[in-house]
Amino acid sequence: MKPLWFIDLLKKNFRHRFTLAGLTRLPLIGSMMDHALFAGDALVILPKDAVILVEVNQALEPPTNTVLPSQVVHTLIDQAGFHFAMDFCLCRESNQCEDYPRDLGCLFMGEAAKRIDPRLGRPITREEAHAHARRARDAGLVHLVGRNKLDAVWLDVSPGERLLTVCNCCTCCCLWKMLPSLSPVIGSKITKMEGVEVAVTGDCVGCGSCLDACFLEAIDLEDGEAHITRECRGCGRCVEACPRGAIRITVPGLLDIDDTVKAVRKIVEID
Repeated sequence: MKPLWFIDLLKKNFRHRFTLAGLTRLPLIGSMMDHALFAGDALVILPKDAVILVEVNQALEPPTNTVLPSQVVHTLIDQAGFHFAMDFCLCRESNQCEDYPRDLGCLFMGEAAKRIDPRLGRPITREEAHAHARRARDAGLVHLVGRNKLDAVWLDVSPGERLLTVCNCCTCCCLWKMLPSLSPVIGSKITKMEGVEVAVTGDCVGCGSCLDACFLEAIDLEDGEAHITRECRGCGRCVEACPRGAIRITVPGLLDIDDTVKAVRKIVEID
């Protein structure tokens, strides 16, 4: 169990994460950091339900039996044997966030979550876990789900393969804003959800609203039009931000939901 002064130290040095991420591009240092902090990682960014509903509403009225990305989180909650909610978000606390709730932290599941310092949060029921996830979405946050060794390290819990992270990310403070600075090897461990694609239509006028919304720097402006790059992880914030509705997102299907849940379950034991 890490002492609380260690958590305070992390908060004070959070602003240096981009510099540290850049070090992962150095061959020897990068491989050492990958082994120490990212080994075994596999994280999926889920599109916001709101952007899926916008897309579906254009085709169906009303959108009955709509498949929503958040079903991945709720399925995992139902399957997990233990749930722990953090009383704060390390990222937003460190950045003194004024746009999103700082007290809405990560949701952890699995055997290793039982070893999290009780001063940092609390065990919760399955019903409370569902409510926690819904509150995160209502606040405009994006779910990032999977195995994250960084969490096991700073929380000082093990084994890492029995700790499932559900991070609730904002555009301004998220740890993974450092993704463009990370080495490609480490960056490839954070992926988009199966079945999700984002595309710009001919209605784009190059206003740049999507660039401000994308916290992974995955959009370029070329010849007065937005272009989605390979760095896109499909969160859908750009779809929400576009004032002309010129960005579309592919709606995932039930098989995509099942495949994502199965992929997470292969790397993290949560029973």
